[in-house]
Amino acid sequence: MNQFARLEPAAARGLTGFRPRLPLDREQGALLVDLADDLFSPRWWRGLATLASLCIAALALAPGLEPLPGGRPAPLTPATWEQMAATGISPAANGSRTGLPMAETGAVTTLTDAPERTRIEVYAMLGPGERLASALERSGATAGDSASAAHLIEAAAGRPLAAGTALRLLLGASSGTVRSIELLSLRAGLDAQLAVVRDKDRLVLRRSAIAVDASPVRISGRAGDGLYWSLRAAGVSAQLAADYLKALATQVDVGAIGPDDRFDLVYANRRAATGESEAGALVYAGLRPALGPPLQLLRWREGGSEQWLEASGVGERRSGMAWPVDAPITSNFGMRFHPLLHYSRMHKGIDFGARSGTPIVAAADGQVERAGWAGGYGNQVRLAHGGNIETSYSHMSRMVVAPGMAVRQGQLIGYVGTTGLSTGPHLHYEVYEGGTAIDPLRIRFVSRSRLEGSSLAAFKARLAQLLALPTAP
Repeated sequence: MNQFARLEPAAARGLTGFRPRLPLDREQGALLVDLADDLFSPRWWRGLATLASLCIAALALAPGLEPLPGGRPAPLTPATWEQMAATGISPAANGSRTGLPMAETGAVTTLTDAPERTRIEVYAMLGPGERLASALERSGATAGDSASAAHLIEAAAGRPLAAGTALRLLLGASSGTVRSIELLSLRAGLDAQLAVVRDKDRLVLRRSAIAVDASPVRISGRAGDGLYWSLRAAGVSAQLAADYLKALATQVDVGAIGPDDRFDLVYANRRAATGESEAGALVYAGLRPALGPPLQLLRWREGGSEQWLEASGVGERRSGMAWPVDAPITSNFGMRFHPLLHYSRMHKGIDFGARSGTPIVAAADGQVERAGWAGGYGNQVRLAHGGNIETSYSHMSRMVVAPGMAVRQGQLIGYVGTTGLSTGPHLHYEVYEGGTAIDPLRIRFVSRSRLEGSSLAAFKARLAQLLALPTAP
């Protein structure tokens, strides 16, 4: 039933402006009929007729439906049909090859043998101790061309090529199992690119110069929990880090450097225009403690010898023992309660607490007496220094020297570990004089040198020049 058919007269009068125009009630013959009521009655048939009339009118007034425009594909040519017929559709059954393998047609002929390439490009690398001529022959060049090219390159380089030098070869037509050299290109140094090219029946050398910037590099940072590892994290090479610690050891005990102290160093560097760089020697070693005056050391040559001089132009050389590891002392020389044996006994050396893998260096020039297992000492290196002085380095994780070897002060001899009777990674360091253990902190002998006049002025000018360098990002 339509809702308006049930509207009471009083309610209808309450609707302002409401004027029903269609006969909606049963008595007036409603046009809007609920087809769910009074099925098949005259009123129901009248509503159905009204619905049908509306549908017919909608269809009559609707626009016509037309097919969408479309093109007709061009017919395939006979050549296309032939190619499609020869296309492989099962790559896995054909050696996992993909693409369009073609059957033999008028345009495609099956070859019994692959044609020989007239030129091939080869990349090789010079092995340790390998001569250039051998590397060229190994790469497939003829013996004659290899010898000629190697002679030209080595004469131009002026020195033997380093292992790992990359070689680019362009080899020509094959003569049996070897080929002639058409082009050989390599980097002979930071500042030179060398090439050997074929000119008719001979090989000629071509040299290309590369611009090099020789500005030194300055790096500084916080010492943190370990000065050596902080240096390495800042991009300093292992060799430069060792040289820096060795320079500081002439003035301070590196094991006493605090985490808030700041390191500052400058090293020689050569950088090519192509981006490669080559680090040189350490030229400045500085330390800015959180408390106390800064330490500034400059490598200076005077009287035919080099030494580290501090900012005032005074050089202090401590002969005797250098600090063997960059780490703080965790246990001193003397009687102590042993943490594993649980009784007091003499501690014949000092312990340095350091992470496993921290480098250990020789405290002075000497000869290796022992490098191996030593019971509770674990892996141990023992050095004889002359004058009845010996040093030992225990609990190493790894040793890099052998008995009988001669070592220099500051030279790497092994790495911190926790082998033997040990509670954790550390270095146990002992010093013996005439076979008797002595306190390693007592071994300090100092000599001084001082610059004056024009040498001192040149020294201060060089120091100011280095300190004006910006810190590397």
